[in-house]
Amino acid sequence: MSTPTQSAISWPQKFLPGTTDNFVSNETIAANLSASQIWPLLQDVSKWESYYNNVSDITPPSSGPKLKEGDTFKFSTFGFPVLTCPVEECVPPENGKAGRIAWSFALGEEVSGYHAWLVEDLEGGRVRVLTQESQLGKPAEELREKKPNRMLLGHQDWLDGLVKAAPGERVGETNLGATEG
Repeated sequence: MSTPTQSAISWPQKFLPGTTDNFVSNETIAANLSASQIWPLLQDVSKWESYYNNVSDITPPSSGPKLKEGDTFKFSTFGFPVLTCPVEECVPPENGKAGRIAWSFALGEEVSGYHAWLVEDLEGGRVRVLTQESQLGKPAEELREKKPNRMLLGHQDWLDGLVKAAPGERVGETNLGATEG
């Protein structure tokens, strides 16, 4: 019996995991959901605060709240100042192919990073959501060393929030504290 291969993140060389100062990977596979239910909540930055409490000060791209490759948006997370984020990749899920979205960010020479997502349907009415982030710089090292690992827990909150919000459930308690939604 063969097992289908799951999609993987396409990394820019600069942010290749294992070569950076901080890297986290979070994944969930949920039953009775589809990529078409998850994708709109992830692509539309105006929806993020409804299911993820570790994000604020969101400024959508000038083209509107749905991210597209080439767009630039802003937001704050994990105590960083507002980050300016060019969208490096944005391909909706379709015809059995994974949806891909990724953005980069930098705060001068201090810290930079690349945050990527995959959203794909699996057999049996399941959806896989993978998010990975790779960072460079002293603040990234400090974030990596803090325990508990707030980035790992925060990204799990983001995944859990997506899975709850997709069928219209309330988010409630999270790893980083309560949220509305």
